Amino acid sequence: MATKTTAENDIAEDELEPVADETAHQAQRVVAAYASDADECRMLLSMLGIGPANKID
Repeated sequence: MATKTTAENDIAEDELEPVADETAHQAQRVVAAYASDADECRMLLSMLGIGPANKID
């Protein structure tokens, strides 16, 4: 059963912190392993904010 979404559960954009490089790399490997093709992999990585275009130098 899904939890009820309320304003109390919302997280402000400025409260989010970027994940560590090693954590992002591990997550990328898992997504790549389970994605059905390259387009799905790119989409999922982008949705998670860990795609190559999201990399901050």
